Amino acid sequence: MMKRLMTQAAVLALAIVLSAGSATAEVAPNVQLPAPLHFHLDSQYDQVIADLIRITETPAPPFKEQVRAELFAAMLRDAGLADVTIDAEGNVLALRPGTADGPVFVVSAHLDTVFPEGTPIKVTRDGDRLMAPGIGDDSLGLASILAWVRLLEAEGVVTRHPILFVATVGEEGPGDLRGVRYLFTKGEYASRIAGFLSIDNADAGRVVNAAVGSRRYRLAFKGPGGHSYGAFGIVNPMAAMAETVSGLYAIDVPSDPKTTYAASVVSGGTSVNTIPDEILLEIDMRSSDPAALAQLEQAMLAAVEAAVAGENAARSTIAGGVTLDPRLIGDRPAGSTAVDHPLVRDAIAASQAAGFTPRLDASSTDANIPMSLGIPALTIGTGAGGGRTHSVDEYLETGRERFIAGLSVGLGIILAQTQVRPGD
Repeated sequence: MMKRLMTQAAVLALAIVLSAGSATAEVAPNVQLPAPLHFHLDSQYDQVIADLIRITETPAPPFKEQVRAELFAAMLRDAGLADVTIDAEGNVLALRPGTADGPVFVVSAHLDTVFPEGTPIKVTRDGDRLMAPGIGDDSLGLASILAWVRLLEAEGVVTRHPILFVATVGEEGPGDLRGVRYLFTKGEYASRIAGFLSIDNADAGRVVNAAVGSRRYRLAFKGPGGHSYGAFGIVNPMAAMAETVSGLYAIDVPSDPKTTYAASVVSGGTSVNTIPDEILLEIDMRSSDPAALAQLEQAMLAAVEAAVAGENAARSTIAGGVTLDPRLIGDRPAGSTAVDHPLVRDAIAASQAAGFTPRLDASSTDANIPMSLGIPALTIGTGAGGGRTHSVDEYLETGRERFIAGLSVGLGIILAQTQVRPGD
């Protein structure tokens, strides 16, 4: 049995520090953790790195996260949690009870990666640098959760509020936040979640309190098609698509709130000597302001309609005209957590206490869903930094001192938000 490093007195001291610091909105909470807690995290360093490698090397391509989910559920049980399940959507749920029933605080990381099935994934090392696809996004978040669970269980840390540890599916790209969306709309804890902390990236100074919403479309331009020479002069879906892109890039969008668009993927056609009968165009639009995003969406759709009408007017429709089939393929709602909310203040204070320089940021993460529902939520980083996210040469820095300091940030937030209580 692991030695009990955090004494009852230390837990009591931590409870006093956390509760005293969170008393007012004007004063940042003091989440300086006691030395025994840091010592325990440090003692886990080799285990965390081993967990990180094991998780990373268990593939979790889009919509195929089951193997990693089953592994992570087993690892949570090994860390000391008994109430571990996998829900109907594929999310792993692990409840750690508090002294009070009622609202739960969710600590989450995502299971899926952006890499398709068959991508070679093997962790390699160069000094303190570990390299592999998906090692930081989000294997590191999952390994961090395991470290915190082991500490809480081994030290018998008692919290007032229950903690629900979650590993979600479908955070990346076409997953469209399906895991966290299920958690908040259909899951068994949907009505009990009072706060949400997502662990996603390797920068322990980054505090994401604004959710960048997105609307993604696949536009299908269809026409009669024909021989490039023999049918020359008839309408061409490619021309309507090209005019759509031109129209999109003529739209004026605000810089504050930052609002963006991108014509991202084009596909279709039969051969070089054939007028295509279908061309597909995928478009991504983003903003942290729901109203700005809605205005951009309407302007884009108007540009598409104008492009189709223009092509049908410009060329012959004797064999049929160009038609449009617009399909929404991604919908991530926008939202935010107020700067003066205790969750944000706790995150900033925890990052500062660990020696990082915290900064507020906006991004698209699992926290989008709770933020859009008005539930306090953040996404934070952990560890010691890294880079090349979403590439096959993704890497993490794992120098021991800074890595453990990064781990302490999330733990400080969790204890502050769940109101740590003296042990028995």
